[in-house]
Amino acid sequence: MKVDDASCDVAVVGLGFVGLPVALMLARHGKRVVGVDIDETLLARLRAGECPIDEAEIADVFTHATTKANLRYSNQVPVSDAYIVAVPTPLHARKKVSDLSALVAATKSIVPALRKNALVIVESTIPPMCCEETLKPILETSGLAVGHDILLAHCPERLYPGNVAHEIVHNDRIIGACNSIAFERSSEIYAAFVKGNLSQTDMVTAEFCKLMENTYRDVNIALANELAMVAERLGTSVEAAIDLANKHPRVSLLRPGIGVGGHCIPIDPWFIAEVAPEETELITTARRINDRMPHVIATRIRRAVAELPDPLIGVFGVTYKPDVNDVRESPAWEIVHLLEQDGYRLEIADPVANVGSHKTLRELARGRDALVVLVPHRVAREELANHRAEILSALRSPILLSF
Repeated sequence: MKVDDASCDVAVVGLGFVGLPVALMLARHGKRVVGVDIDETLLARLRAGECPIDEAEIADVFTHATTKANLRYSNQVPVSDAYIVAVPTPLHARKKVSDLSALVAATKSIVPALRKNALVIVESTIPPMCCEETLKPILETSGLAVGHDILLAHCPERLYPGNVAHEIVHNDRIIGACNSIAFERSSEIYAAFVKGNLSQTDMVTAEFCKLMENTYRDVNIALANELAMVAERLGTSVEAAIDLANKHPRVSLLRPGIGVGGHCIPIDPWFIAEVAPEETELITTARRINDRMPHVIATRIRRAVAELPDPLIGVFGVTYKPDVNDVRESPAWEIVHLLEQDGYRLEIADPVANVGSHKTLRELARGRDALVVLVPHRVAREELANHRAEILSALRSPILLSF
């Protein structure tokens, strides 16, 4: 029997950072799973026993005998009791709107396999009203009515790079369902491995809630970054000011940084602005503040080395946040590119992301004219705390910037 003719408990469409862990966890906990992807290279790696997610706990689940017995990989969508769609929904760089092309294609690929009573769950991050206005009409081209013949739900992912195995199990989940039966069916699937609470709501609220979570963080980061720019103009320390302000019982300011990266925070707020542009002035302003930060930081670096002829600058850290190896939407890389475009000579190192040959700040500082720590990984924080004098002595000029 061909895999596309076989029935299974769950078909996971999209085997990336979100979809693969879901497929693995379901298979590990007894569900018969088919993982579907159009990337033949990825499928070949998975079939060869190569786990593309660099986490020990995920690798353990990947290689477990129960997982391997219950999980198959295919480029064809099978007949299934349930489908989980977890494909990318990137941002159109110029228009600042969601690119749903992969999601639309994935949803269309399910239609020929749909049977009565099938459940479709979308984990991809989507703009509000996407399930109702975009996905439902596609699914109903099958001749089956959503809410009557087939079921639709949105259960947005909540994962943290570097801690996926823990968060996919222990985080609370929101299930926005077309009706109570869809919620019950979805809950039964996720309860196989999720220990967090499963909260019921409608599809629009689930869509909106996921975007709100990351927008909340983006706006608060933007406030910290704006205050940092004000502090620089005033000639005072924003770090000291934040420490004192946070002594207020109802204040909890975040720390400023070099910008915002990853595949959620720089993107999700735009999905809200896309559907309500007139009501999202604060959200769009925060986005623009954080998007501008790499340019602000690059300017600070240029000023620091302005007196040096043709400086060689050591740059430490290129991931989008400390202690993860994810470089998606990394503001550090943008800063690097801005400086390189200006002709600066850079020696780049990031042991967490396996970039460059230098593993420590002391190694990177040796023979450089300046050292810039863009991403304070734990190893860098410890080295700055314990060996700052040695780092400075290794530099040709005592220029050390840490953000």
